[in-house]
Amino acid sequence: MPAPPPIRVWPPADRPRERLRAVGARHLSVRELLAVVVGSGCSGASALQVAGRIVDACGGSLRRLGAQDVGTLEGVRGVGAATAARVAAALELGRRAASEAPADEDAVHGPADVFRRMGSRLRDLPQEEFHALLLNTRHRVVREVAVTRGILDASLVHPREVFRLAVVEGAAGVILVHNHPSGDPTPSPEDRAVTRQLAEAGRALGIPVLDHVIVGDGSWRSLAEDGGLVGG
Repeated sequence: MPAPPPIRVWPPADRPRERLRAVGARHLSVRELLAVVVGSGCSGASALQVAGRIVDACGGSLRRLGAQDVGTLEGVRGVGAATAARVAAALELGRRAASEAPADEDAVHGPADVFRRMGSRLRDLPQEEFHALLLNTRHRVVREVAVTRGILDASLVHPREVFRLAVVEGAAGVILVHNHPSGDPTPSPEDRAVTRQLAEAGRALGIPVLDHVIVGDGSWRSLAEDGGLVGG
């Protein structure tokens, strides 16, 4: 079977890059958008076909695609290291854009605000990530600290990693947040142990832990609301 013609010889109205310029990114399909990121095809396949393979490998789900690491993307036929890196970077930019709040809405008043800021970034990760939001006296986030990645355990979460920067930034309070890859945000005994450990450290330093929000698949749980926050 002869190889398909490269995109560069297609009519301009059919080329993803030209279509994006003419009608805007919102009117392109997922495969067309990915083809623009892929840039060029490989032997025997156009950029659009390679993009289709990437989409098919994730069952057509952008959320599943966003959870893939670079090594997994490189396993798709026709995707090399450079293409995998571009796709991963584009998806991460989308996650960050989705979680970024306008400056006048950056104050955190409750777990819903935490989920709005962090949910899209954390909910589809294949492993747990534990973060701390450092707040000023007006409850605005002055810094976000990535504390640990992997199975959450009180022995692995060191208060110094959270509160060293909280002291430097002059933080008035701290909100803890992490994800459950299972999608169920119900607090585990380990979650509660970590919360107690960090709340006690915060109380000793005069920087209270205001909440610990657990991110699930489209939902969250707040240990402050559950009555499980000690020392906040």
